[in-house]
Amino acid sequence: MSAHPYDHGHTVAGWTGCGIAVAGTALLGAGVCTVSGPLLAAGAAVDVLALLVTWALHLAGWGKPSGPRPREEWSWRVRDSGARAGHAECLGCRWAGRRGGTAEVPAPVTVTAPAPVTAPGERAAEADAVGAGG
Repeated sequence: MSAHPYDHGHTVAGWTGCGIAVAGTALLGAGVCTVSGPLLAAGAAVDVLALLVTWALHLAGWGKPSGPRPREEWSWRVRDSGARAGHAECLGCRWAGRRGGTAEVPAPVTVTAPAPVTAPGERAAEADAVGAGG
């Protein structure tokens, strides 16, 4: 059980993509330090690979949708059941042609004006004036 009351979003897609991206960024750093074009190109290619692997894992259900998830889906070992249909607010799902039409639209919020604030003495004076006039 997690010690935190919320989901951190740790997923197989996130961890794998991050690991590959760190390796690609290390290659880029080595290319900058050694002024090596091939290392820079290799680092950039590995970083693009990290993006593609993360996207593929997300589409396969090993990622997570935007927003909170139910507590029983917090473990990184749990696949996302809604990945096949796509996530409504997910750019990667839209690029893959998955529209995710199952998202709930929040109900509109109605705002009412607060009652005017009056001093305690004013209310008594109003009540007396209404009672005396009528």
